[in-house]
Amino acid sequence: MGEFLVMTEREKAIAFIDNDIIKPSDAIILLEGDGLNRYPKAVELYNSNIASNIVFSGGITDYTYGSFPFSEVLPYMLEAGVPAQVIFHEDKSLNTREQAIEVIKLSVEKNWKRLVLVASHEHQYRAYLTFLKVILDIGNDIILYNAPVRNLGWFKDLGWGIRCERLEQEFIRIEKYSQLGHLATYKEAIEYQQWKELQ
Repeated sequence: MGEFLVMTEREKAIAFIDNDIIKPSDAIILLEGDGLNRYPKAVELYNSNIASNIVFSGGITDYTYGSFPFSEVLPYMLEAGVPAQVIFHEDKSLNTREQAIEVIKLSVEKNWKRLVLVASHEHQYRAYLTFLKVILDIGNDIILYNAPVRNLGWFKDLGWGIRCERLEQEFIRIEKYSQLGHLATYKEAIEYQQWKELQ
């Protein structure tokens, strides 16, 4: 008989992040990027009464990287039935870490206690760990849920990359930014998941 292999903290954290249990929240955090592929998930969550607010986070316009401006994404959300008064634009951030800092700052100001993070499936792990790091650093009891966009495919060239290759790049970035102290550790993500589920 072969030896039993023990799951690593990374493998456990990935499984938990990828299969989070979403509960009613205060705001849906729609991360800028990936063209128009993310906003339908935010709309779906809003229409399912998961949260009563949507925050579009990001201030970049870079079509070659898939960063479409808020002004181009907003009409699609309005057309899908989301009222303008429940959509907020966080426009200061220029990268994922800044998005986390600005969104958590906004959440503290508005006393939002539960957030649902919307990123593309290949970006979700780094995004979640980045937001979690900011929450842990400020010692806040904000509960962060993860609701990645699904059914995006892995091998088609989007014009700003192939998701399979982008996934590999994301894990390289996780290692790089972890060394800089910008991400929660896999162990922290596991402990946070346990705490979150027992609330």
